[in-house]
Amino acid sequence: MTLLVAITGWDPAPWLDRFRRLLPDRPVVAVDEPFDPDTIRYAASWKHRPGTLSGLPRLEAIFSLGAGVDHLVGDAGLPDVPVLRVVDQDLTERMSEYVVMHCLMHLRRGWLYDERQRQGLWRDERDQPAARDVRVGIMGLGVLGQDAARKLAVMGFDVAGWSRSPRSLDGIATFAGDEGLRSFLARTDILVVLLPLTPATRGLLNAALFGGLARDGRLGGPVLINAGRGGLQVEADILQALEDGSLKAATLDVFETEPLPAASPLWSHPAVRITPHNAAMSDPDAVAAAVVSQIRRHEAGEPFRHAVDLRTGY
Repeated sequence: MTLLVAITGWDPAPWLDRFRRLLPDRPVVAVDEPFDPDTIRYAASWKHRPGTLSGLPRLEAIFSLGAGVDHLVGDAGLPDVPVLRVVDQDLTERMSEYVVMHCLMHLRRGWLYDERQRQGLWRDERDQPAARDVRVGIMGLGVLGQDAARKLAVMGFDVAGWSRSPRSLDGIATFAGDEGLRSFLARTDILVVLLPLTPATRGLLNAALFGGLARDGRLGGPVLINAGRGGLQVEADILQALEDGSLKAATLDVFETEPLPAASPLWSHPAVRITPHNAAMSDPDAVAAAVVSQIRRHEAGEPFRHAVDLRTGY
């Protein structure tokens, strides 16, 4: 058995070292090294060059080394084998930390007080709602969305979730599909987006969607938090929504173009908070260990976990 490491954009050397430590009895090769295609049974990919994984007759699985699999969709020559995403508890917890932190900052007007401190102003806001008075809606109820929903509920927020297909979550209202989206948006004060990027979700965060958000909430207007994928959002529509009141504020961790261009008006907009796609950073050692665990399970006769349907992207 040989594991092929096919990476573009990252230094492959540390990944080779990790996998070789974890699989000392098996060959681990980089895609730009000489190797026998007949020996490759597994591939670990991050933005591999299209066609790289074709011509591997004994390939049994492809592991995405990132949280998403949208980087695999553009490869028309991708072999018809299971594609597996890594579920990393550390990444899940970090994403929930980010979501809870920013929901609380919008709830408690953290940035307003930052600005008043810079101005030397002592001014209290008496009309501060409690978490129970604020409705948070999470788009995307996979592993990340479910964990964030539970933790927001513990903080007291009125939490609901939406997904493409029906999901059930104890104690949390859930909506599904196009028919559930309108009702979900209408009860949402803070919209948290943790969706994968797929053909169906690209550009979903647009003017029409923002127009469906609640207008009767305690925050004075809807808030957007996108920590999913930059391709989900139409940034021109976000800016327009902030101007016309369809949105009161936005926290954005992901962007249509990354790094966010210096000329983008999002940088200087007073109602926008920007983070550099670091809401939840994967621990490379944990990711490599998860891949090896999957290989060991498979070779012990157990089924792969966390398989992805590339047609839907999740």
